[in-house]
Formats: sequence, structure tokens, C-alpha cells
Amino acid sequence: MKLIANLSRILVGLEFIFSGFVKVVDPYGTGLKLQEYFEVFAADLPFMAPFFHVFADNALILSLIFCCLELILGVALLFSFKLKISSWLVLLLMLFFTFLTFYSAFFNKVTDCGCFGDFLKLKPWHSFYKDAISLIFILIIFSYRNKFGKSDLGTPMVLLATIFALGIGVYAIRYLPIIDFLPYAAGKSIPKQMERPDIKPEIQYVFLDKENNKEIESIEYLADTNKYKYVSSEVLNEDLIKPKITDFSITDTSGNDVTQQTFEGKVLLIILKKTEGLENLDFGPINALGNKVSKKKIRPMVVSSIATEEFQKLQSEKKLRFESFTSDEKVLKTMARNNPCFILMNDGVVIKKWSYNNLPTADHINELIISTKF
Repeated sequence: MKLIANLSRILVGLEFIFSGFVKVVDPYGTGLKLQEYFEVFAADLPFMAPFFHVFADNALILSLIFCCLELILGVALLFSFKLKISSWLVLLLMLFFTFLTFYSAFFNKVTDCGCFGDFLKLKPWHSFYKDAISLIFILIIFSYRNKFGKSDLGTPMVLLATIFALGIGVYAIRYLPIIDFLPYAAGKSIPKQMERPDIKPEIQYVFLDKENNKEIESIEYLADTNKYKYVSSEVLNEDLIKPKITDFSITDTSGNDVTQQTFEGKVLLIILKKTEGLENLDFGPINALGNKVSKKKIRPMVVSSIATEEFQKLQSEKKLRFESFTSDEKVLKTMARNNPCFILMNDGVVIKKWSYNNLPTADHINELIISTKF
């Protein structure tokens, strides 16, 4: 039992560290997923809607807490730090995650639980099975919690993990994630990822064998209708044959699709997702940067998901004179984790991204364009 308990402790600890890390590098993304869950709960349980709306409005800070806690608890398990308390926290956290993934899978409400952030996408039922299996190991840890030995490394390692987790989480919120797992990361071509991969679909068919009245599975279509009756089919490699980017589009103020223009030449996208947080922001540095890069033949493009009237008011107040375009809010949330966010592209390839808090100079942007090889 001691061997099984220690093996469980190590495996769950490593899982929590990995899962916590890939989420805490991008707490904004995990926050979007939590917000989605809370909004679903508010709709499904209207008598508790005000409660869940409060949670939804504070999803980012909750995300940071959950992500940091997951990584810290993983280190606590790995180094046997205060396991009487740590095992309780691990159990409660996993029960919470298991409930979310079950709810998501059973009611088909949230198609991606975000268990491993944007690093790895799992289907709802796969996420639930993963959590259910982890819960078994956690119950073993919990039942053995009073018998684990202590480690002298526990306290310093948990302290380091706390500083590390909070550090990269806060950095990601203030600036941008230190690791970008999304298809709009630096070095990736947006137009190429919009193309369908040259991969043949793998289809699994289900037929009814009329002779013995039993269903059979086949990777080939059985055309003998006298012997077989088609029941259903499923594309096994559906995720592999779809483009990585399916919803990217930009329109001008008249509603014309100008997506292709975004992929032509040197472009600096100025992403404005919402007016919240922009009211007191000094747009002077943004206007100055846009004017300077335009002189270096880099086209500044303001892309927004803000409602037309609100955006026009913002334009007037902030003296934002650059070409303005619109895009879907969901797309911009995926592209830009900060508001505002700046994305430098050359022929549709993302060169680099910045937040307002580390706004680059025009000369630096020009140097990046010159030094980048395609």
C-alpha cells in the first residue's frame, strides 16, 4: 500500500504541475473557459444567476488563483509538503474539475474543458475520464495522507513554486503569455493555417448485418445493400483534417471582407477588444507609434470588436486616425490576450506581439521586419 500511495502521489503531483503550468502561462485563456462555465450555470440555474454572474465577472482573478494553486499543489505532492492539508485541497480541486468536465460532457455545454489550457484539446468525455482516473489515485493519496513521510525540500520547493506560478501568471496578465500555444503565435502563418491539410479522412462506418441482425464496424463502405444496411459513420481524424484556423476574418466599416489585405505586406494590427479599461488609457504612444511605422511602410490597422457607435466615440476621444476594421470578438480574444494588443505581421506571418505595457519603438519593429527570414 505504501508503494502504491507514493506512486500515486508522484503521478498526481506531476500531472498537477504540468496541467497547472500550461494554464498559468495563459491565465486569460483559462479565465475565458471559466467564464463560459459560469455563464452556462447562470443560464441553466436562473435562481442562482446573480451568484454565477459575479464569478463570471471575476473569472480572470479566479483563473489565476486556480492555475497557481494547481501547480503549487502538484509540487506539494511531489515533495510531501504538509500532505494532511495538501491532500484535502487536491481532492476538493479534483472534485470541482471532475464536476465541470462531467457537466460539460453530459449536457454538451462546453466543448473544451481547458484541462491543459490551449496546449492540448480534449473532447468532453475524454476530459471526464481523465479526471475520473486521476480521482482514483487522489483517493488513494487521501486515504494514506497521515502515513506519508516528510521531506526537507518541501517548504523551499513550495515557496519557489508559489513565486514562480504567481510570477508568470501576473506577467502574462500584464504583458503576454511567456509561451503561446495558439495558432496566432509568433512565427506562425495565419493564411497557411487557414488551408485544409492534405490528409485523407479516416471514416469508420457502422452497418447492420441483415443476416444475423447485428451491427458491425468497418473502415470501408459496404455497398452490398442486400446484405448490409447503413446505420452511421464517424470521421476518426476530424481534428487533423480541419484547418487550425477556421474563423479568422476582417471586414471594413462598409462590411466588405478585407481579410486577404491583412496578409499583404507589413502590417501592424492594433487590437481593441472592448472599451472597458480603455477610457483612461493614454493613446498618445499608440498614435505616435502608428504614425512612425507608417513612414517605414508598415501599415497600421485598427481591428476592433467594439460596437460601431462606441468605437466611433472612442476614435474621436482618443484621436485614433488609422484605418479601422472589425472582427469577431471570439477571434480577437484568441489572437490578443491583452487589450489593447499589437501584432506585427509580414505577409500573414506573425512576427511578434506586444501589450500596451511593453509597447515597442518603431525602429525596433522595423529591425524585426528586416531581420526576420521566411
